[in-house]
Amino acid sequence: DFGHSSELAFVVEPSDDIAVQEQPLILYCQVEGIQPITITWRKNGVMIVDSENAFMLANGSLYVSRFQRVREDGSSDEGEYDCMAQNHYGLVVSRKAKIQAATMSDFHIHPQNAVVEEGGVARFQCQIHGLPEPVILWHKNSMPVNTDNERYTLLPKGVLQITGLRAEDSGIFHCVATNIANVKFSREARLTVSGSHSTVYKDPMILVGPENLTLTVHQTAVLECIATGNPRPIVSWSRLDGRPIGVEGIQVLGTGNLMISDLTVQHSGIYVCAANKPGTRVRRTAQGSLVVQAPAEFVQHPQSISRPVGTTAIFTCVAQGEPPPQITWLRNGQILETSDHIKLKNNNSTLSIYGINQTDEAIYQCLAENSAGSTQASARLTVLWADGLPSPPQAVRAETVSATTIQVSWEKPLQNTKEIIGYVLHIRKAADPVEMEYQEAVSKSTFQQLVTDLEPSTSYSFYIKAYTSRGASKASEVTVVSTLGEVPAMPSLSIKVINSTAVQATWEPSIKLGQHEGFKLFYRKVHLAQYTGPVLLASNVTAYNITHLDASVVYEVKLLAYNQHGDGDSTVRFVSLRETVERTVLNPPCDCMKDKQNNKTSTTGIIIGIHIGVTCIIFCILFLMFGYRGRLLMCKNVQEQLSTPQIPRSQRSAAGLVLNGAARRDRDDRDLNGKQLDMNELERLFPASPSQEQQDKGMTSAHSPPATHDDTQISTLPLDEFSIIEEQPDPLPKPPRGGSPPA
Repeated sequence: DFGHSSELAFVVEPSDDIAVQEQPLILYCQVEGIQPITITWRKNGVMIVDSENAFMLANGSLYVSRFQRVREDGSSDEGEYDCMAQNHYGLVVSRKAKIQAATMSDFHIHPQNAVVEEGGVARFQCQIHGLPEPVILWHKNSMPVNTDNERYTLLPKGVLQITGLRAEDSGIFHCVATNIANVKFSREARLTVSGSHSTVYKDPMILVGPENLTLTVHQTAVLECIATGNPRPIVSWSRLDGRPIGVEGIQVLGTGNLMISDLTVQHSGIYVCAANKPGTRVRRTAQGSLVVQAPAEFVQHPQSISRPVGTTAIFTCVAQGEPPPQITWLRNGQILETSDHIKLKNNNSTLSIYGINQTDEAIYQCLAENSAGSTQASARLTVLWADGLPSPPQAVRAETVSATTIQVSWEKPLQNTKEIIGYVLHIRKAADPVEMEYQEAVSKSTFQQLVTDLEPSTSYSFYIKAYTSRGASKASEVTVVSTLGEVPAMPSLSIKVINSTAVQATWEPSIKLGQHEGFKLFYRKVHLAQYTGPVLLASNVTAYNITHLDASVVYEVKLLAYNQHGDGDSTVRFVSLRETVERTVLNPPCDCMKDKQNNKTSTTGIIIGIHIGVTCIIFCILFLMFGYRGRLLMCKNVQEQLSTPQIPRSQRSAAGLVLNGAARRDRDDRDLNGKQLDMNELERLFPASPSQEQQDKGMTSAHSPPATHDDTQISTLPLDEFSIIEEQPDPLPKPPRGGSPPA
């Protein structure tokens, strides 16, 4: 078996065909796969039984001895045929082959007589329908038209064009249509060429423009465009969307007909024929659409797979075509019906089978079909099953605990329990598809599981599988149970005082409230036990005014949401109207006429007040300026007294000045860099005469380094209250090792 392809598949499938009346017809079908293989045929979905007229050959092909479009009993051999092949693993169905009888109708357009002046353009047309498409040839005076003549153009749809007419082109024309069904002749038409070539100017004119065409890829399209005018117009082609037409497979027939060979989907579009007068912008246009269809073909085929019992199998089938093909799935030759564990997604491109079991083992086919053709591909699903796996868990029960919690319990399987390594609980909302299922793993010694974070008032389905290292057991029985209903949550509540006898309770709608039918509002005086209410409000109401209140007491307002499961927790707020009453007393309503009269007096008072304030500020500034000048003169005298004594250099570090009889702090004497009175700072604050400034500056630089500021305050007391006191110096501290001696 493994020497050949193990997959059941078609090597040759039947194809569309046109049969000739009373002639034999053979439809081919060849299959490969593991034997034995049985082949049968269907027509229009009905099984074909062997008879004298139609029977199956040894190679699996179907032979029709005498094809008839209509039989005596009214039946017909026309229709859609397919062959089916079946072996031990499943069944596959071939693509549908459309069989039609060869026919030919009568001509429905015949050539017409024409009289055209010399140098002009003549056009004859005949049309006839038939299967297959008839081939149309033209005869002139009972002889085939000479196609080597460049002035004669034969188009596939039965059109004959003659340009640059001459006298010898006059004659009798007719067309001959031929296919496998018949040969037919059209009526005759006479062409008369009159006069000589005219030199009168004529605007460009399109006699016949392109028709709308619908063709299939790889066919040939001919877009006709014939124009007249004097001088003879130039015919050009373009696409309405502005895209280039290209050059590959493009050919111009005659004087302006466009032929596109080996059509592709990209050739679809609207084509514009333009007749231009030479050397000018004078032009006439005509347009026609070209639709190119492509039969369905697979971009991705489904692949055969093997999966253990209880897992998920996914087949993917992607097809393309123009128009886009429709995808249908078959299971062993029958149309696949979806269910809870069989789902189709992505426009039927993806087939998912959840929780597979042995009954799902089959051959699955993907059929892609559009108006241009159909195709099929198949794949096999093999379900793996190991002997000795546990039987399904027993006695699965689910009990509701709360609005969001359910407890599931079960008993161990009856058979093959030694190799169990754990259990898996499968959870799903009963209304959800199977792919929304999720699982929770449980140890082998646990026989109950608390499932939390569920939704209130919702039905859930549960089943259990036992797992071993070699695979899973079959699923247990499914149990369905609903969670309890949940009362709404607390609403948010705020109170706004409207006046001395009314308040407004407002709240916001929120998803957090959950499902609720409405609100209940209560209120009371805080010293009373009895509430007023409930006031029932709809679920869309968000405010309520409470009126006729007593302004002298405090009120309690309570709001709660309710539903069919009961009342939710309430939100309580307290409110007092006393402050509103007091504000009303303290701020009585204004007398607008009286205020208007008082406004004039108030304005005059404001102006007088501003003048008084400005005057006070001016006097204050003058007082400060004169006071500052007197202080400056006094401080200069103090500075002269302080600079008079000449203390030796050796004693400066041991003696100091004490102002107002106050001694320096002890830390100033022990500090080698102790702070001294900064003369430079005094000079900056109280500048002296230039000569005095230079003298003081020289003394400072010559006798001592700059010192930092102290918090010494300069007083303006009389000079006789100052005294110079010489303090006994403390022993100088030793200089640091390796350091310089103190200054």
